[in-house]
Amino acid sequence: MIRVLVVDDHSMVREGLASVLAADGDIVVSATAANGAEAVALVGTTEVDVVVMDVSMPVMDGIAATRAVRAEHPGIPVLVLTSFGDRDQVRRAIAAGATGYQLKDAEPADLRSAVRSVAEGHTPLDARVAGALLPDAAAPGNGLSAREEEVLRLVANGLANKQVATALGISERTVKAHLGNVFRQIGVADRTSAALWARDHLRS
Repeated sequence: MIRVLVVDDHSMVREGLASVLAADGDIVVSATAANGAEAVALVGTTEVDVVVMDVSMPVMDGIAATRAVRAEHPGIPVLVLTSFGDRDQVRRAIAAGATGYQLKDAEPADLRSAVRSVAEGHTPLDARVAGALLPDAAAPGNGLSAREEEVLRLVANGLANKQVATALGISERTVKAHLGNVFRQIGVADRTSAALWARDHLRS
């Protein structure tokens, strides 16, 4: 059972999320908070496996709360769930330590899948905001084309081929072709090795 702390300043949203998350029986909302400060306090006193965090809240916003939770409890992942997907906010959330980022209009099944994913140590990102993590201008200096760098960055951030294709507006078959080229050029055989290589060699 995955125990979730839901953080949102709207009570109806909190109640709705509790119902959505519990639908499959393997996730339960063990606590809720109306702002970031409450969330930080609850993480220290409640058994929580995943925090689902809104961003725009009074007292302490979700970015500050995410940073505090991750600093004090690095083993507890934070899944940001918000209505906003602008580049600056996505980058700030990830920099604060968010493990995943989803939009509130996601399908219920996708949200449950994202919660399971962060609980397992993965980094689920809504394909519609994944492009925000790409640099403003890719500058290949490693033998990779700009597009290959884009694909590699998204894969390194935990996106599946289908999500990468959606984020970049290309076909899944094209994503696979780019990945094949990337693997050959950097000398790796799998996605995990490619992600580790990207972390060490691609500029942020």
